[in-house]
Amino acid sequence: MLTNQQLSQDFGNFIDQAEAFLDSIVDSGSDHELFVAGYLHGHFSLVVSQVEYADGRDINSLDDAMQLSLQQAFDNQELEPADQSQVY
Repeated sequence: MLTNQQLSQDFGNFIDQAEAFLDSIVDSGSDHELFVAGYLHGHFSLVVSQVEYADGRDINSLDDAMQLSLQQAFDNQELEPADQSQVY
C-alpha cells in the first residue's frame, strides 16, 4: 500500500507532466491546438486547486472533477459543439 507521501508525490508528478504537455503545445501547436490547450489548461488549473483543497491529492478525484468541470462548461454552451469534441 502506498503511503500518503507517495500518493502526494505521484499526484504532483502527474500534475507536472500534464502541465508540461499543455505547455509544449505552445511551441509546436497550430492555432486551434493552442486554443484547446489554453482552454484545458484553465480548467485543469482550477480543478487541481479544488481537488488539493477538498480531497487531498488524488488522481481519480482530479479526473472526476475535470470531467465534471468540462461537462458543466459544455452544458453552459461555453464552446461550439465542434470545439467541444476537440476538447473532450
